[in-house]
Amino acid sequence: MYDKLKNLDRRWIFLLMFLSVAIPIIIIGITGQSFPEKPTDLAYSTFNAIEDLKPGDKVLLSFDFDPASEGELGPMATAFTYHCAANELNMYFMALWPVGPQMIDNAIENVIKKDFPDLVYGEDYVNLGFKSGGEGVIKVIVTDFLELFSTDAKGTPFNDIPMNKEISSVQDMDLVINISAGSAGTKEWVQYAVTPYPDEITLVAGCTGVQAPLLYPYIPEQLPGLLGAIKGAAEYEKLVFDKYYRDEGKVVPGRYQEGVRRMGPQLVAHLLMILLIIAGNFIYFVEKKRGVQ
Repeated sequence: MYDKLKNLDRRWIFLLMFLSVAIPIIIIGITGQSFPEKPTDLAYSTFNAIEDLKPGDKVLLSFDFDPASEGELGPMATAFTYHCAANELNMYFMALWPVGPQMIDNAIENVIKKDFPDLVYGEDYVNLGFKSGGEGVIKVIVTDFLELFSTDAKGTPFNDIPMNKEISSVQDMDLVINISAGSAGTKEWVQYAVTPYPDEITLVAGCTGVQAPLLYPYIPEQLPGLLGAIKGAAEYEKLVFDKYYRDEGKVVPGRYQEGVRRMGPQLVAHLLMILLIIAGNFIYFVEKKRGVQ
């Protein structure tokens, strides 16, 4: 065993990694079945923050990511948008990243226009577009939206949009949802919105895997709910679409299972990596016992 592992051509390892990713993708694509997900407390907290709102409550969704992180964050954006629309919440979309409006348009096209065609732009949802300045934007709009967002993404004056008439700042929102790939993102929303106004602003978020450890210190006081990477997206998808599809005996469309689907290859690849680490340690200890330098 030792000799075989010691002399294993690294190209076999590359092939195994390729198969560990490719086979689950093929199986899921053919059968439509993936590994089951068990939501964690953070996923439940995020889910309940939206469930506890009443129809007509105001939610600000800040899409602070780009296509490079869409693989992790796209499924979250889709599920957040669906959950808010299904609960009949008023949705205010904005972005602190230049390509954020493209991500907003994707969510509107793939969720609202397909599954909620009765929702009216300007009355049920609005796209405020992108504003440059990062955390500077947050510092301003926590007290005055009109200072920066004088129009929506289409150029319509802010106060001419019916659903904006009761909005003067972020403090008027019942919930803020941030989907973040970096700076400016969730950390800045915590520092410059939630921290100065803890009683007025409630924040939940979804973020990339590398960003999640930096945000854990803010849980649960400043950040009651957090979805980390594709795992968090898959858990949240299960909670949302169990309620709105599976519990009603309906089949969940593929576009609402992207998080769960992407977890399959990741899980198998991670298991292979663990086995390779074990094999590497086995070789090390055998060589140490034999006195191999």
